[in-house]
Amino acid sequence: MSFNGEIVAGSLLIRESRSVAELLLLGLDPKGVHERVSADNSLQKRSPATARRQTNLILARLQGLDKRFLTMIVSGSQELTTQALFAAAIKHNRFLGDFVGKVVCAHWRTYKPALTKLDWNSFFEECAAIDPEITKWTETTHAKIRQVVFRILAEANVIESTRSLRLIPFSLLPELKRLLRDNDEWYVLRCLEALS
Repeated sequence: MSFNGEIVAGSLLIRESRSVAELLLLGLDPKGVHERVSADNSLQKRSPATARRQTNLILARLQGLDKRFLTMIVSGSQELTTQALFAAAIKHNRFLGDFVGKVVCAHWRTYKPALTKLDWNSFFEECAAIDPEITKWTETTHAKIRQVVFRILAEANVIESTRSLRLIPFSLLPELKRLLRDNDEWYVLRCLEALS
């Protein structure tokens, strides 16, 4: 198994993901999505390079998802959309999924109220033992991945904030749980259910 650092391109990007999911539901392929995003500046980014990078990340997270996921992202409540995007991010990036599944869940089981940077550093070392390629990444990349993972956890209401890193109760919405089961997304479901 290998880990990728692609997550540094952005956190859950909720508004932007809704725009891209809507284009996918209209039947556009990735090239068509890029063209529309570029022409309309629908992600509302100052730089075309930022829009392109974030569109690539969002497409990587959303491609291959059941249309019901996309509909949930476009039309769901803020909480449902956020949880669906959190699930998509976990599926797309093992750093996030394994950190949630191993470290965050262990904190809940042992009644530790908050995460620490030391938790992340220990986890990162474990990942390096599995995939030595990540030891070649710069300290800046390592720090950025940590920052984005913590931001995603805050956006998904798993932690209070990126400053306190205090865990807060998480409740997986039943419609998302059902959809994950229907699509055999057992890894994602295990990660999310362990937070409940």
